[in-house]
Amino acid sequence: MFSCLLVVIISSAQVKNDTLQRTATIGIDVNGNLISVRPETPPLQQIAGAPTAFYTYYWEFDDGSYSMEKEPKHTYKNKGEYDVKLWATNHYDTGKPPTTRPKKVAVNNITEDFNDETSMNTDLDLRINRDPIPDEEMVVVMSYKNTKSYVTGGKLFLYFNEKQFRADNFELSDTRTYHGERKIQDGFALNTILNTGDDTYYASAKNELIKIRTKAIDTVERNNLPLTLEESKAYYKNSEQFEFDSMEPNEERNIFFTLKTTPEMLKDTSAIITVRSIYVPDNNSGNHKVKDLEMEIVTSHDPNKMSSNASLLNYRFVRFKTFKFKIKFQNNGEGPARTIRLETDIPEMFDKQTIEVVDQYPACPICPENQVVAYSCLDTTFTEKQAIFTYKNIYLPGSQQKNVKEYDSTKGFVKYRIKLKKDFHKKKTKSRTAIIFDKNEPIITNYATTRFMPGISLGAKAGYSITPGLDKSKEYFAGVTISPFKSYRGYLQAELFASFGSYEESKNFTEQTVVGDFINSYDISENSEIKTFTGYLVPVSYRYNLNNYLAIGGGAQLRLNVSQKTTTESAGEYSLIIPSEGTTIRDETQDTFVKTESDCDCYTMNTGVFVGFNVGAARIGPSVGARYIYYFGEENQQIQFYGIWKF
Repeated sequence: MFSCLLVVIISSAQVKNDTLQRTATIGIDVNGNLISVRPETPPLQQIAGAPTAFYTYYWEFDDGSYSMEKEPKHTYKNKGEYDVKLWATNHYDTGKPPTTRPKKVAVNNITEDFNDETSMNTDLDLRINRDPIPDEEMVVVMSYKNTKSYVTGGKLFLYFNEKQFRADNFELSDTRTYHGERKIQDGFALNTILNTGDDTYYASAKNELIKIRTKAIDTVERNNLPLTLEESKAYYKNSEQFEFDSMEPNEERNIFFTLKTTPEMLKDTSAIITVRSIYVPDNNSGNHKVKDLEMEIVTSHDPNKMSSNASLLNYRFVRFKTFKFKIKFQNNGEGPARTIRLETDIPEMFDKQTIEVVDQYPACPICPENQVVAYSCLDTTFTEKQAIFTYKNIYLPGSQQKNVKEYDSTKGFVKYRIKLKKDFHKKKTKSRTAIIFDKNEPIITNYATTRFMPGISLGAKAGYSITPGLDKSKEYFAGVTISPFKSYRGYLQAELFASFGSYEESKNFTEQTVVGDFINSYDISENSEIKTFTGYLVPVSYRYNLNNYLAIGGGAQLRLNVSQKTTTESAGEYSLIIPSEGTTIRDETQDTFVKTESDCDCYTMNTGVFVGFNVGAARIGPSVGARYIYYFGEENQQIQFYGIWKF
């Protein structure tokens, strides 16, 4: 039985589309105020090729206590009626977790002394019995301990639903308290929050900006409570706050919540999400404890798993960051494991030489290099594409081993930090781990995936166009482009630009007028200069980077002629033709010259397609390029030469 520990317990309800209803029942033996409980669960449906399927259990006794043993015993302090609850979790099983109805137990006699044993090694902790699955219910147990030598009253806070995720991951549906805890409203106002894009927020509590951290943290002790609350609000969307009184020295208490994971919750099964707890043990002091609990989103409750906080990255800001990966495993055998080997894929973008183990269980020192030792240690070696973590000379009990009651004692993990290489590309990666217990067949984990947010890259584009079918054609243009930031290979790009251009049209013709026996003849030479203002839109184009320096692409282009100014000069040479004599008399005095100008705000639309290439900094920075545009229904096509700088 666990008494007062700040814990998050996740348990699942049946999935809506589960066609097979499975239930578990509770068996209870009552002897005064001492009860013994046992689960009666449906048969497991073994996943082919997986380790042997099994159940784990979480019990709630309706008096502020809980247990994670299979068949625990519990002593009630007071007479009364209690609802005993059970959540059974199936592992390596193809079905859904069974549902369980609470079972009432009546305590009419006090025959056993109530033994209020302490179970916490600290005044604040977080645990879970399983990871969250989308669209399932979860039970959350918050617990705390008075380590003072006097009676105290203080506050508790639980924060959930991180702002970095667009959709909420959890909905709170129920709260159960047993020691007079009172729900309170938050007394610290957060007036201003600015997200700078670098994992730092700026918050204002009293109309002045303060810089605060939003990184996940382990259990720490702090003394500036307003700052911690502002920081937590900047990172999480939702919170629950409670006030408590009259807590005796060494007393431990629990608060129980029910959370439901939303259908819209993050579906990335290698991502890590967190909840945060804050414990203020004494209202007369600002000293408090803070702990973040990391949870991996899963699609099934299997204990061997790989996860990372590098699941979704912003490419602009990741170069100098360090990322965390976690490998979880469990010995499901009938005996202890002495050697555990974790063969972990390291994606090409990460520098495996920067790996640093930051936490582990079983806890043991790092093995010395080039030495054979007889004590327990963790050895790290490398191949071309893997890091291999090997636990040597350890004792990890098996979940099916006799006399093993503590489920968590059969589990272990390795958490490590790693940096990116100096030269890495914006492309998805995935890695998984082969877990080998002693000489057994390897167990393969899920993939831990890494992907990048598209980001936005704006570009400045300018260039020169010619139309070979037009005389003395020239056109200068400038505009902007928008595309994902520094895509590795293929991506979509849109463009908007405007141009000023000109071209000439020339023609020669003769006009004759018959007057009696004579003909007035003009040989006319007409030259027109047309100046245009044109808008261009590329609604979508597909670009493909062949390497760092060369890209090709194609797409659709729309041309809208906005205005046109035409200047025409017409010169006519006069001649008098006398047909009866067969003579022509040139008379320069009657030559003509006419210059006209006309403006036309006439809008015409042309649609075309293009292909082209870029040479230079293909992904970001300056480059030059050329493209050929074919306009439908026109004789005159276009060639563009341009420079572009992407930011």
